[in-house]
Amino acid sequence: MPTTRSLRRSNPITLLLAALLTLGFLVFILSPSSAATARAKVKNASAAVHPLSPPTSPFRKQSPKAGARAPPPVVHYHLNNLTTSTSPVEGKETVLILTPLARFYQGYWDNLLKLSYPHELIALGFIIPKSRDGNAATAALQAEISKTQSGPEAKRFASITILRQDFDPPIQSQDEGERHKIENQKARRASMSRARNSLLFTILGPSTAWVLWLDSDIVETPPTLIQDLASHDKPIIVPNCFQRYYDNEQKAMSIRPYDFNSWIDSQTAQEIGAKMGYDDILLEGYKDMATYRTLMAYMKDDTGDDTRIQELDGVGGTALLVKAEVHRDGAMFPPFAFYHLIETEGFAKMANRLGWHSWGLPNYLVSL
Repeated sequence: MPTTRSLRRSNPITLLLAALLTLGFLVFILSPSSAATARAKVKNASAAVHPLSPPTSPFRKQSPKAGARAPPPVVHYHLNNLTTSTSPVEGKETVLILTPLARFYQGYWDNLLKLSYPHELIALGFIIPKSRDGNAATAALQAEISKTQSGPEAKRFASITILRQDFDPPIQSQDEGERHKIENQKARRASMSRARNSLLFTILGPSTAWVLWLDSDIVETPPTLIQDLASHDKPIIVPNCFQRYYDNEQKAMSIRPYDFNSWIDSQTAQEIGAKMGYDDILLEGYKDMATYRTLMAYMKDDTGDDTRIQELDGVGGTALLVKAEVHRDGAMFPPFAFYHLIETEGFAKMANRLGWHSWGLPNYLVSL
């Protein structure tokens, strides 16, 4: 006698197959995407497990239900395994972006978010003076951080650290004219050096491959800034910084050279330095101190070749990419006269004495 239609539908094998198909469908729908899984693996691998872990690793507080906090771990870091390659994204090389911040510019943060380098490989560090402007900058920065770190996961940064300076800035005014007066330069740049060194030595972690120094008023860079600079495989490399302004003669927006701290040294500058006192410093961009150095600011040409590269003796810090091993070797920003140089120019000199050379990209522009 043939099996009835109702019995065939209730066959155990049929029911089992249906259950397996249903389960497979649910797993497919509910499982995270491969990209999200990859990001999760990177974050779990770099997550700090204790408050004493490196600040460049995001610290996830333990749940109160987890019981007593685990003791500080003993962690081995093999620095020889760190890579700084021409393809840092493929190598998952971590980048630490450091910014001394006296004022908060929304354009700076917006530009930071546009960087195409994977944000899970980027740690941010800021140092802010304890002043009225500094308090306002801290509040504005924290508001943007809250929005970003609670927003889309692909936009979130691996970690963010904010330091408040433990010393007063020598110049309270942030007016551009006041800041760039020649008589204010030694004190101002010595203070900047102290801020940079505090930021660097506090936050540089054992997994950091690259350090990008980025000034808080830099509001326009290519999204591929990190990849482009790293592709040259230089220990220290700096783009050309220009300033956007309204040209009254042309009745249109234009650009003009801004950062005069990236240069090739001259015999004249060396002779001036030889006659200076022990604590005196050479400055660039002032008519009262004509050094006749070759300034990268004026080396831009019309070829449009933004890969053109030039070895330099001094560098500016508006946007400066440094292999972390250069800093680990001891190259820092001297807050004192070092061969009559100070801050970023002194850093280039110190790095050179340690065997690291500096390079610039005259046609690769960033702007404020």
